[in-house]
Amino acid sequence: MEQQKGHTLATFDDALQESKNSVLRMASVAQQNLEHAVNGLLSRNSELCNEAIADDDEVNTFEKVIDQDGMEILMRFGPVATDLRQVIAAMKIANNLERISDEAGGIARRALKVRKSVEVPEARLIEPLYEMASGLLQDGIRAYAESDMELGLDLHSRDEKLDEAHKKIIKDLTKAMERDTKNLKVYLHLIFIARCLERIGDHAVNIGEESVFVESATDIRHVTPPPIPASVRSETSGLRK
Repeated sequence: MEQQKGHTLATFDDALQESKNSVLRMASVAQQNLEHAVNGLLSRNSELCNEAIADDDEVNTFEKVIDQDGMEILMRFGPVATDLRQVIAAMKIANNLERISDEAGGIARRALKVRKSVEVPEARLIEPLYEMASGLLQDGIRAYAESDMELGLDLHSRDEKLDEAHKKIIKDLTKAMERDTKNLKVYLHLIFIARCLERIGDHAVNIGEESVFVESATDIRHVTPPPIPASVRSETSGLRK
């Protein structure tokens, strides 16, 4: 009887770990899609853009598998507390990663259109915005992978800086449209690309919020500044509830 109990728990732990591994693999593909899309824009490389568009299907498949596995874990094992939050967080993070990959695909499609027009120097304005959004995404995933609540909490303030940079770039691109009316479509595409990157930052913050929720059961969504969980204040992060 005791042996059977141990076997059941091991299977449950394996299922939880595999769910998390799937999320991390999905994140890797989504990050790669974003990198290809922006590099395709900046280097005017259609092959990179097409790769970002084509590989979005792989991300979509990951989301379906993670959702199916999550539902199976819920039905088979009936997890509670931290374990339940892990399952739910995996499914919600997968949804955010799918949207990030969609945004990357949108960037790639617009980059292909930009490539057909004359090159404008303002396209380089996208690069620092991408670096900020990409950094948020990488750290959002790291917060989840390493159960790092402090890192997850830090994403909020960094996203505010991304928002400020986004607003400035929109103003700069609008001014460029006014003085270079022949290339209005190019600047419009760049404006939409900048907005895609701003949204990616938002999704990265959502991922960080889920990492905090898993470890502390504290919901920090839609709260500015986000509340600091007691486990972080007492420097005992990582305790299972």
